[in-house]
Amino acid sequence: MVIVFVLVASLVLAVVVTANWYVWRRLFRDTTSGPGLVRRAGAVLIAGGWVLAITALVAERSGAPFWLQQVLAWPGFLWLALSIYLLLAVVAGEIVRPLLRRFLDHRARRTDQGPHGRSTDTGAPAAATPAPEPVTAPAAASRPGTPATPPPSRTDQAPGTEGAPGTDGVPGTDGVPQRLTTADPAPAPAAPAGPSRRLFVSRVVAGAAAAAAVGTVGYGTYGVLRGPKVRRVTVPLAKLPRAAHGYRIAVVSDVHLGPVLGRGFAQKVVDTINGTQPDLIAVVGDLVDGSVKDLGPAAAPLAQLRARHGSYFVTGNHEYFSGAEQWVEEVRRLGIDPLENARREMPYFDLAGVNDVAGEDEGQGPDFAKALGDRDTARACVLLAHQPVQIHDAVEHGVDLQLSGHTHGGQLWPGNLVAAGANPTLAGLDRYGDTQLYVSRGAGAWGPPTRVGAPSDITVIELASKQA
Repeated sequence: MVIVFVLVASLVLAVVVTANWYVWRRLFRDTTSGPGLVRRAGAVLIAGGWVLAITALVAERSGAPFWLQQVLAWPGFLWLALSIYLLLAVVAGEIVRPLLRRFLDHRARRTDQGPHGRSTDTGAPAAATPAPEPVTAPAAASRPGTPATPPPSRTDQAPGTEGAPGTDGVPGTDGVPQRLTTADPAPAPAAPAGPSRRLFVSRVVAGAAAAAAVGTVGYGTYGVLRGPKVRRVTVPLAKLPRAAHGYRIAVVSDVHLGPVLGRGFAQKVVDTINGTQPDLIAVVGDLVDGSVKDLGPAAAPLAQLRARHGSYFVTGNHEYFSGAEQWVEEVRRLGIDPLENARREMPYFDLAGVNDVAGEDEGQGPDFAKALGDRDTARACVLLAHQPVQIHDAVEHGVDLQLSGHTHGGQLWPGNLVAAGANPTLAGLDRYGDTQLYVSRGAGAWGPPTRVGAPSDITVIELASKQA
């Protein structure tokens, strides 16, 4: 078992190192003409970002001083998100790169051909030049009485000049016979060349990739910090009495109060929930990432939650990383009723809750028999269970509607592909036999305070009676 773990860890490390080397190469090595400060700075940026990210994760899990967690969390967790989208953008750039080079090559060929489609490069025939005027005898020979002097013959040329290029038997200024020629003058020295086309393309693609990654992470972070939006979903229940038609349950999950999302974020969540004027509030796990000692003040606004039939809470897996027993007592102190494998008979239906499966390691796992075993099956039943995988037990126990979270809807695309493979339902309303399952994307975020392709939400479930 240890050998398998070491092999998997080595493979993961190799993949991460290779991916980061590839990003460094495309963003820094390929965009510079040689070793220098830019390449070294790029290596420091990427390596330093990962050091911060790993340190932030370790600090949160090990219970490091909360101020240290807060210092490390923002840069470390944001780097995790940024590294994902830098890699994706650089990979996408491999498609753009050959297209851009082909476009530049085509434009260069058109420029070389000139405005009429004819080539203008130095290899093309030069334009005709006027023929030189005939060389005449010196002016003295044309005066009257001056005998004409015949031009020198080739035998009169200086030794060594016979057939030499550039000579034609005409005396030069230095006394050496030279030839008058119509050849083009020597070309002017070429201007210093700019960056090569390959380097230019690399810089354009790298700049676009970096801008796309930063923009994506920036917008996704803004979406989380702005607070969750309200979704409204109607769920018909066959056993729900007519008097309960339109009953509203506000479902909030995965708030993840911690070193990044604190008291201000909790207040936004509370204000949003209260603004829906629900009949009942269901907090379905992963409320916090940290101890009561560190996050008690951040969770304090939850005491302001208001609903006609109260607020209820079940644990998520992150509560068991943060001291579940202490948090159960804390939410009770804040006026929220924790359902630890328990049930409450509401006016129109039964409301039950089970612990998260992560509690099994502490002897506090889900107990469906305890929560549902002796209930009146003629009444409709709504179950709070953090993870969607608990739906199969809910079906066996005749639950009408299960409310869950946990998945975050994938949080960071393409993480939704992984999350969809690990959960029966990624987000939204689904049906399993006679049981319906609704999965919220969650109000907050874990790790990077960023969401891409999976916006945060608080859902108002409006129950509908089929008897109405």
